[in-house]
Amino acid sequence: MANEFLFSVKKQFEYYKFLGEACFNQLEENQLFWQYNVDSNAIATIVNHLSGNMKSRWTDFLTSDGEKEWRNRDAEFESILKNKEDLIQQWNEGWDCLFTAIDSINETNFDTKVFIRNQEHSIIDAIHRQLAHYSYHIGQIVFLSKMIKGNDWVSLSIPKGKSSEFNSKKFSKGKHKGHFTDELKK
Repeated sequence: MANEFLFSVKKQFEYYKFLGEACFNQLEENQLFWQYNVDSNAIATIVNHLSGNMKSRWTDFLTSDGEKEWRNRDAEFESILKNKEDLIQQWNEGWDCLFTAIDSINETNFDTKVFIRNQEHSIIDAIHRQLAHYSYHIGQIVFLSKMIKGNDWVSLSIPKGKSSEFNSKKFSKGKHKGHFTDELKK
């Protein structure tokens, strides 16, 4: 079960990484830094926070608390990133840390208890906690991107009015194995 869970959750994380990157690819550099108002986060700020969280949670995942002493969470919400190159670098550093940690988990260490702010978590609970947190913020990135692009937005899911067409295509394949994200890489 451990291997099946890890495979599934890694696919889910890859999916959310894909969604974020699909948004970045639709936006001009200045749009990544747009804020609705001074109390709102720009996409770049959300990316900076996600990266900081990922680095803290996933560095030495099995052996140290997920809230590292070196993390400065408050600074993650300041305008630190200055261009798209910085944004992509921060984004990739966070995800690389996450995937390295996921790849280090196996059947022999799957029952290890991990801590976040001194609170014990099973590996499953810690992973689900982060998966929910990241999907929340990536949903914000998608929503902001869609607002910014307006009528020029290219849907990242089933476009409006295309559900029947999408379902017909899916059901025409018959029952089969695979992950719902497998087609995203095509």
